[in-house]
Amino acid sequence: MALNIVFAGTPDFAAAHLQTLLDSEHTVIAAYTQPDRPVGRGKQLQASPVKALAETAAVPVYQPLNFKDASDRAALAALNADIMVVVAYGLLLPQAVLDTPKYGCINVHASLLPRWRGAAPIQRAVEAGDSETGVTIMQMDAGLDTGPMLEVSRCPIDSDETGGSLHDKLLALGGPALLKALAAIEAGTSEAETQPEAGVTYAHKFNKADAALDWQRSATELARIVRAYNPFPVAHCGYIDKGKQQRLRIWQAWAVGSKSQLAPGTVTKLDPNGLEVACGDNSALVITQLQLPGKKAMTIKDLLNGRGDLFSPGQQLS
Repeated sequence: MALNIVFAGTPDFAAAHLQTLLDSEHTVIAAYTQPDRPVGRGKQLQASPVKALAETAAVPVYQPLNFKDASDRAALAALNADIMVVVAYGLLLPQAVLDTPKYGCINVHASLLPRWRGAAPIQRAVEAGDSETGVTIMQMDAGLDTGPMLEVSRCPIDSDETGGSLHDKLLALGGPALLKALAAIEAGTSEAETQPEAGVTYAHKFNKADAALDWQRSATELARIVRAYNPFPVAHCGYIDKGKQQRLRIWQAWAVGSKSQLAPGTVTKLDPNGLEVACGDNSALVITQLQLPGKKAMTIKDLLNGRGDLFSPGQQLS
């Protein structure tokens, strides 16, 4: 027997799981998402990916700021849902909401809980150098990603993994894991496992400052930052062009050992293989793809062909 589901989510990752449910035997009776946000220079209000998909599928959309207002809680209760599926919604749901659907609320979380509870588990796993991650389907409670686990799917994190490629890997895992968990709930065979107390870490929300490269750190750490924040917000550093401070966005880079005695942040080499920059811990970061202000991302070969004068050994990056 199919379930009547209320879905709650906001970004692309959530919208893909909503599509999985729309394509399943279950019925999505409503979609909750964050209010439209101003975007771009014109600050035009933009709907979330979940709202856009729900409207296309003729699913009613609700966008409360939170559930503190009794009318918002009453509207949810009136839907008489069997279960609420939550994926990157962006709100910490109060207990009154968690208790409203017949089978409560379950969450699709992009990590192996209890590691990387919180807002940015994909980027933090790459940044930390983890070798493995996955998707956890969790029965929600009032804590931040603390509820018992219903289903776990694992995948390796490759040495060249980016935030974007890992996002896509976990997306492929999340849909099947969600449907498996729903089938068990529907059949009455679901078994919840309490999260272990050991190994708890928090994936705090990131911003552009997290993607700034501190050349005092080791090249290994910086290479992970480059990969973690590709494709957003993209790792960056500063440089001087014609006496003006500019931002250099770094899309691809790898770490090497270095015997250079130059200060961290100093360009040590520039050739078609890469732009090498001294880092801490006797290491260097070799940048192979970068982006100049107002330009598209380019390889170092393309840089040498068009702006070979821009960087040179001995130059300091900030």
